[in-house]
Amino acid sequence: MPEPTIADDLLQLLNWEQKHGRKTVYLAPDTRSQFFPDSVQACRETRDANPAPASRSTEPRVTGAGLKTDTSAATIQQAKQDSSDHGGDPMTCGWEDLSRLVQTCHRCSLHKSRTNVVFGEGDPHARIMFIGEGPGFDEDQSGRPFVGRAGQLLTKMIQAMQLSREEVFIGNIVKCRPPGNRTPHEDEAEACLPFLRRQIELIQPDILVLLGATPLKYILGKTGITRLHGTWHDVNGIATIPTFHPSYLLRSPQRKRDVWEDLKKVMARIGKDPEETMRKVRRQD
Repeated sequence: MPEPTIADDLLQLLNWEQKHGRKTVYLAPDTRSQFFPDSVQACRETRDANPAPASRSTEPRVTGAGLKTDTSAATIQQAKQDSSDHGGDPMTCGWEDLSRLVQTCHRCSLHKSRTNVVFGEGDPHARIMFIGEGPGFDEDQSGRPFVGRAGQLLTKMIQAMQLSREEVFIGNIVKCRPPGNRTPHEDEAEACLPFLRRQIELIQPDILVLLGATPLKYILGKTGITRLHGTWHDVNGIATIPTFHPSYLLRSPQRKRDVWEDLKKVMARIGKDPEETMRKVRRQD
């Protein structure tokens, strides 16, 4: 019997990934150039193409912490080099290259008033990804998503799902704070969406949770969060559910019950028992 070739190994890997629901496999540059010489220029650092486990571990992985805007000459030069390497296209970047591009992004006017870029935070292999609207004052100051009053409520929501912030990924439609915490303009959202789409592609979450009307608009192309919250949708094979933004719940606490019902649906999808949360609450009382 002839010895297996690298092509045989690659085919076996692709079959394994397809069997386990993966839709994207990231090849190292030398492998990509060998099999796809006419493809777009490969990212210098691509995601490791090792097979994913049949079920994801619930143990926290390396945290993708919020990134403070580093405007040092070395970082700016590196970001320019990254941009040149990828033709300015985030969709060809690995995680670290993407973060550097975002740090020095000037695609829209929001960069003029930002203090820090808010890249996103959590497990880069998370099963659940929460997507909000954009950074507020506290997030702009810290470089981390959802750390103000709304963020504290989101943390409680995640904990009620029997998870921690380190086990999910939290991002936004835009990564720089709109002045006065206003809703992002359409050109600002469209300029930033390629970064978010690449994050989703790299993370490959099982579920997207859209927090409020803005991600509902730009991820699903729909309006009517009051009507659509708690309904399942498909985004490139990813189960997606909209619910109310935590900041809205601070103004309208009567909607918390609706959000809990939405989150119970998410919990059921990942094998969590919502009643266990209620039992813990009753024990604490």
